[in-house]
Amino acid sequence: MQTEPCQTRQPSWLRTILIGRNPRRTLIRIVVIVVTCFLLRAFVVIPIRVSGPSMLPTYRAGSVNFVNRLAYLRQEPQRGDVVAIRLAGESVMFMKRVIGLPGETVSFSRGRFLINGRPLDEPYVKFACHWDFVPDSSKLSDDEYYVVGDNRTMPPTDHTQGGAKRERIVGKVLR
Repeated sequence: MQTEPCQTRQPSWLRTILIGRNPRRTLIRIVVIVVTCFLLRAFVVIPIRVSGPSMLPTYRAGSVNFVNRLAYLRQEPQRGDVVAIRLAGESVMFMKRVIGLPGETVSFSRGRFLINGRPLDEPYVKFACHWDFVPDSSKLSDDEYYVVGDNRTMPPTDHTQGGAKRERIVGKVLR
């Protein structure tokens, strides 16, 4: 009686590339990756699309950026941070720069932003500005930040700006 050698069937190279040598391990990896991506998207980072020219030239209109929701768990927003501010619902947000901190008095004079009467150095403002006004509530409350876009060539009436309550600030925009 002749015995035939036991032949183990090797998976084809295409199958090996697509699902690996161990399909169970590959399935576990896929599930872990999908769950991790879902958790990151739901609780840590959210995408935000820039709509309009108010953040030019720092952020282009139509570009997609990500907001780190965990950035302000242990610290408060700092002057110069670009933040996402929730307006209504989960998806309507503004992307603006924090320039005034709680308790400060803010105004614009001859194109310069003044904090408590002193001009603020703003290297991110690349275009000449001719704003000259005092916001409606020039003294910020204890939980309010003054936010404005980087493109100051637009008339102040066309610019969404002003005080933003701390609870509306979703997180810091990742650069």
